[in-house]
Amino acid sequence: MPRVLITTDYLRPGDEVDRLLRRAGLDTVHKPPSGRRDPEQLEAALDGIDAALVGHDPFTADVLARAPRLRAIVRTGVGYDSIDTVAAAKLGISVSNLPGVNANAVAEYTMGLLLAGARRLVQSAQGVANGIWPREDGHELRGATLGLIGYGAAARAVVPLARAFGMHMVCTTSVPPELRDSAEVRFVELPELLAVSDYVSVHTSLTDRTRGLLDESAFKQMKPTALLVNTARGAIVDEDALAAAVRSGEIAGAALDVAREEPLPPGSPLRGVDGIVVYSHLAGQTAEARATAGLQGAEELLAALAGRPRFAVNADLIAEGKK
Repeated sequence: MPRVLITTDYLRPGDEVDRLLRRAGLDTVHKPPSGRRDPEQLEAALDGIDAALVGHDPFTADVLARAPRLRAIVRTGVGYDSIDTVAAAKLGISVSNLPGVNANAVAEYTMGLLLAGARRLVQSAQGVANGIWPREDGHELRGATLGLIGYGAAARAVVPLARAFGMHMVCTTSVPPELRDSAEVRFVELPELLAVSDYVSVHTSLTDRTRGLLDESAFKQMKPTALLVNTARGAIVDEDALAAAVRSGEIAGAALDVAREEPLPPGSPLRGVDGIVVYSHLAGQTAEARATAGLQGAEELLAALAGRPRFAVNADLIAEGKK
């Protein structure tokens, strides 16, 4: 009986996903992380495992090399930068994600961060909790320019919501022009986006090209009144440069759902900076998105074990290795 490791923390023994996999003849093993998981702990969890339905566990080349039975990994989300897809392909392990599975959740959350930042809601609530009564002016979203970095499913879902608030939108993306399907978005290069945007929202994936994309130079190109929102990946932003830019008034602030290291360590440069609010990676975490991701992840896992993954991100590499 094939054994499946489940590390996604909201999936539980006996739930709908568990029952679906067991009805398909699989033995499920639930081992969600209780904090940061060392590679050795993940290696031990993978002992005797044929497939894995996972969250953000670090599947490095070394970890994968110590899991000889592993044939398929499915991320219950969109990002898969924690998995060495090249190393997996060399070992014949398919790696799948679930494109667009939480796009609506991320889009709604993005608007929430925009509103909270524009009206300084967190700072107001903190002030009241500390015994004061903040009355600082906020800003309206109507008429403001929103810059979207990336044009994937989540960014596309933001467009109608931002339009409903009366925002103007610009976007920088590597998506081919023929696939840029919104007449409400003006597509520009990154320097122009940074210069004209009142709000910059990050929706691109983490790659070698985007790692540290928003650095000291980028912040110097932004308006001093601009707010940065990041619901993508923490490492896209140079956190030291961001903290310096907000402290100096180079930009107004940042609302970050993701960080370079999670949970946020005590020594993070993001701590203690007025104007920077860090949340706990919740953008895609709604009950609806979780339910959909769990079931779609289980279905993708079954397809991958049958040799027919629908969303394998390293299928080309596996095929190349078989030639």
